[in-house]
Amino acid sequence: MKRIEWRTACMVGLLIGTGGLSQAAEPVTSTLVVHRITVTTAGLEVLAPASSASPGDLLEYVAEFHNTGPSTARGLSATLPLPNGTEFVLGSTHPAAQQASVDGTTFAPLPLKRIVKDHDGSSHEELVPAGEYRFLRWSPTDLAASGEFAVSARVRIAATPKAP
Repeated sequence: MKRIEWRTACMVGLLIGTGGLSQAAEPVTSTLVVHRITVTTAGLEVLAPASSASPGDLLEYVAEFHNTGPSTARGLSATLPLPNGTEFVLGSTHPAAQQASVDGTTFAPLPLKRIVKDHDGSSHEELVPAGEYRFLRWSPTDLAASGEFAVSARVRIAATPKAP
């Protein structure tokens, strides 16, 4: 299993309370683990390190958060970015993600929807394609001293990467 480590203010976001991204002084750290998933002929899933991936491959991102501090970290909200060239697999989050975003700024409940104007000037609501999801967010939680929690989501590598 390949482990890629970042501090919380980097690739994997962790929001503290109502403020912004946690600072280096915060005792909460994160680790991002990426697995490539293959399915055997018997239908069993096999997880392998994702040192490389090809179009069509299924990957699972697991963001693990650890509170190394002496007290409870309150109001943590985990945000997981989804790389360009991947398509989010709807229903694959654990626990269930509460929100998603296409731009990292505006978050809304899953599944994402948008208003589209028709040629006649009217408008209708449509689902945002899963390939356009770029961020997932889990609602705030408290993390006890020396505690840990993890969130995960699956993506499929697109056959043709889309421009950002």
